[in-house]
Amino acid sequence: MKSLLGLVTFAALSAGLAAAQEETVPGGTLVNACPIKMKNGGKCDENGNCPYQITLPPMTIQLPKQLQLLEKTLKEVQNLKEIVNNLKESCQDCKWPADETGKKEYTEDPEERGQGNQIQDLQSKMKKMSISLKNARSQITNLQDQIEKMSMNNVNDYIDEKMANLSFNADKCSNCQLKESAPSIQLIFKDCSDYYKIGKRLNGIYHVTPDPKNKTFEVFCDMESMGGGWSVVQRRMDGSVSFNRTWVEYKIGFGNLSGEFWLGNDKIHLLSKSSNMMLRIELEDLKGIKEYANYEQFYVGNEYVKYKLSVSGYSGTAGDALHFSKQYNHDQRFFTTPDKDNDRYPSGNCGAYYSSGWWFDACMSANLNGKYYEKEYKGVRNGIFWGTWQGVSEEQLNSFRQTFKAVRMMIRPKDFSP
Repeated sequence: MKSLLGLVTFAALSAGLAAAQEETVPGGTLVNACPIKMKNGGKCDENGNCPYQITLPPMTIQLPKQLQLLEKTLKEVQNLKEIVNNLKESCQDCKWPADETGKKEYTEDPEERGQGNQIQDLQSKMKKMSISLKNARSQITNLQDQIEKMSMNNVNDYIDEKMANLSFNADKCSNCQLKESAPSIQLIFKDCSDYYKIGKRLNGIYHVTPDPKNKTFEVFCDMESMGGGWSVVQRRMDGSVSFNRTWVEYKIGFGNLSGEFWLGNDKIHLLSKSSNMMLRIELEDLKGIKEYANYEQFYVGNEYVKYKLSVSGYSGTAGDALHFSKQYNHDQRFFTTPDKDNDRYPSGNCGAYYSSGWWFDACMSANLNGKYYEKEYKGVRNGIFWGTWQGVSEEQLNSFRQTFKAVRMMIRPKDFSP
């Protein structure tokens, strides 16, 4: 840079001297010549070389355009040097930590990241499947233990019961077209009619479950009378069981299902609730006369509504004693016992007066739970009573009362067909 400036200065001096020499007049005399003075400027050295001082007049030097371009180029070079230095410093700060050991850091590829997530998902699913397999093995072991504990008698009974159900369904559909759905297998017997449907034809005691939410209980089934399938809820036959009982006893039932008994108001409620039930009452007096009364609708409420009776649709030969008159109407009446008065008689307890539990009005035109008399009797009509029986309306206060040898009440679904 300094050498360049020297050259420029030298060129300027040369140009100035040349210009001063050329400005002459025709006569050879200088006109307006520049006063350039040269004199000794200091001491001379040993060789006789002496410094001189030149005094130049004021002047203007016109530099060429190339010098301006050269100046711009020098500035750009200087800027490039600064940029290069900055890049060097940046590269030093951005070196990988692995450079110190001569290794490069691994950069994760997006595809490899996705494959890693899939592998983790598969590993998680395999763990869950392994746990499920362990649980399945445990359940299989438990089932094997249960099967080993089961007796062959229970297995045979279970198979016989299912085969009976299948046989019934097969016979029922022998004359009809086969349906797409398989025949249902009934495992719960709500009442005696369900046993009749699977081929049971013998009278006896069976287990029924009218409501799966409640316990199974025993009931006597009549499989022979009037098409069979009857669940017997009350029976009188020899006077061996007293029906002068408390509210609790009538609630749970009493007696012997093979003899005289009252099934129990709770059980009668469940049976009548399980299906639309009909009621059949059969009576036989001491003379051997037999009559019956059928009711197309029969229902007994629960204890909360005091076992309220709903009965209608009479047909038969014994007369409709349950709807005798407005004063003596047992339909829609509450159950009364000697120790719990729910009847409509304002002056006392009909249950206590007639020594029984029944759906008394004020008081009665029928009472099948009255005292059992083996022969005719006089006095208070506290025996088994059916107000529409032949000759009862002609009885006088001092005359003998009608007595009955056998009475029973039984129910079955209204839509039952033998």
